[in-house]
Amino acid sequence: MEQNGEAKKGIPKKYIAIIVAALLVIGGSVAAFVLKTGSPKAQYFSAEKNTIEFITEKVEERYQSEFDWAKTTMENPTENSLELSAEYNGPPSNGMGMSPEQLINNSTIQLTSQLNQDENQLAADLQMNFAGIDINDVSMYVDADNVQLELPFLEEGLQIKDDDLTALLQEADPSLNDFNIDFEQLFNQMDGMLSDEDQSYIADEYFAMIYNELPDDAFESADETVTVQDESIDTEKITLQLSEQEVKELVTTVLEKMKNDDQLKEIIKDQIKMQQFGIFASNTMPAEMENEVDTMMEDFEQSIDETINGLEDFQIPDGLTSVVWVQDDLIVKRDFSVSMAPKDEETVSLTVQGNQLLQDAQQTIDYEFAIDEGALTLNADLSNQDNALDDSISVAAGDIELSYTGTSTLEDGTREFERTFSLNSQSTNDSGSLNWNGEATYDNDQMNAEHTLTVEIPDLPQDIISLHVKNDAQTINEVEQPDDANAKNLGGMSLNELEQYFQTEVATQFQQWLMEIMGAPGDSMNSF
Repeated sequence: MEQNGEAKKGIPKKYIAIIVAALLVIGGSVAAFVLKTGSPKAQYFSAEKNTIEFITEKVEERYQSEFDWAKTTMENPTENSLELSAEYNGPPSNGMGMSPEQLINNSTIQLTSQLNQDENQLAADLQMNFAGIDINDVSMYVDADNVQLELPFLEEGLQIKDDDLTALLQEADPSLNDFNIDFEQLFNQMDGMLSDEDQSYIADEYFAMIYNELPDDAFESADETVTVQDESIDTEKITLQLSEQEVKELVTTVLEKMKNDDQLKEIIKDQIKMQQFGIFASNTMPAEMENEVDTMMEDFEQSIDETINGLEDFQIPDGLTSVVWVQDDLIVKRDFSVSMAPKDEETVSLTVQGNQLLQDAQQTIDYEFAIDEGALTLNADLSNQDNALDDSISVAAGDIELSYTGTSTLEDGTREFERTFSLNSQSTNDSGSLNWNGEATYDNDQMNAEHTLTVEIPDLPQDIISLHVKNDAQTINEVEQPDDANAKNLGGMSLNELEQYFQTEVATQFQQWLMEIMGAPGDSMNSF
């Protein structure tokens, strides 16, 4: 701890995030592993678990049709068609030629895609019309090994495998000797952040361990009547109090396990590859990228070592306190606080205070998250009466407030909705909102929706310009594969042959096509 001028400084500030994350885990993430006993410790985490599950259940109830359709798209091949158009309602322009309103009001874009996640297949087709000018037959097909592109001005399609693309790039730049591209990673990225297996491993190895490591005598319970949103509620008050030494010992236990956990390191390494390198994140990544990932992992391990070594002198003067007030095994009020700082530095206080009333038809939530003098407030009022939703949510920090209001009804599988997202700044008097309304119908193996979005800014009409989105989707038997009989295999060409092909055939056909759609005479080619 005496390197780079950091002697006697305790834990570097950039590593405090590790400790904060560990403390927040202590505050609730182990809830799913609570044994059903009557101890205050078990009751504390049982309330956390039930509260999380209750909120999750209510969200799923609100948007059950949307969740069901999302599950259908993950389990079946699907086709999705999007049609985008816009409408300009502002003052007409007086210039020569085509006006902005003519261009906007007479243009459409249609994108149709087919996806089979299990088979690693994706097909997409793009059709565009710009004020009467059609651009059609732009399509692409991708699977785990190759990509094929069809362009409206080419007589043949363009096809290349990921291995051949890798070889061409290496030929163009010998420094990319170990460079590899893997198209399959495109589909892996669609799967989400962590696999179910990885999530289960982290839960079993860490959350359960934290629960077991927490001392039973750190928890106390007592009956207490509290006022929550003007209601007097009889609750069980459960207090978790850890001393400075207990917090340090628990954090050290977690970090020591992370330091020596090869499986966790592989999970983290895979996520780094996926997020940083995308389609380049193959099992045979180039040495340069592998070295970069290894450097990140070394920095991660070094951060853990430095945090553990610095914990002895780290300040947590009041330990950690987390109090929850529980009614019917649901948390109605919370008070969490901890102060910390490296040795000889002023402590920083983190507090979470709030309350919530969670009922079947309505949930109201008021919270404040504060670090010293800076605070962020969250207020939500969510109502679901007979499939009619009426919601308002606001998040405020300083003089900036983000807010959402929305209403919707669901009848016979069709949801009609109006939603508004707003931003307001008191210091600059800036404000604006995005208005989103429409309807969506979900019917087993198909979905149809229409959306209209408008932007509202002071001194401008609300409907000066609006975006219309029509979305039709359905399950299909399989993704349609392109005919590759007339496809040009770019992978079978050298770099020089490829360059000549694009400079002659591709460029020539593109020029001819462009002149045709612009209505120019055929002999204008020579002057292009």
